[in-house]
Amino acid sequence: QVQIVESGGGLAQPGGSLRLSCAASERIFTFDAMGWYRPGKQRELVATITSGGNPNYADSVKGRFTISRDNTKNTVYLQMNSLKPEDTAVYYCKASLQRGTTRYDYWGQGTQVTVSS
Repeated sequence: QVQIVESGGGLAQPGGSLRLSCAASERIFTFDAMGWYRPGKQRELVATITSGGNPNYADSVKGRFTISRDNTKNTVYLQMNSLKPEDTAVYYCKASLQRGTTRYDYWGQGTQVTVSS
């Protein structure tokens, strides 16, 4: 069973920074994409990155957040700069892979980010 573990959350002031980490129990290049989500009507996409390294961002975080991956550490990162109070949420990491017609999604337990003065 794939294990996904997030870390790096905490308290930051408005305008501050945090870096989230998402460590997988398997080599991350096996996944088609990995990404970060936070609660909304459904879990709202924050940022994703494909196995080829192509990023995608929600409009609300473009220019402030950067997603990256380190295949040697089986870890995906989310660098969060210029944080706003509305960024406060539990951030979840997801790893996805497609095998034929079946899609497999693996979620972590989440890490709390609080932006407050």
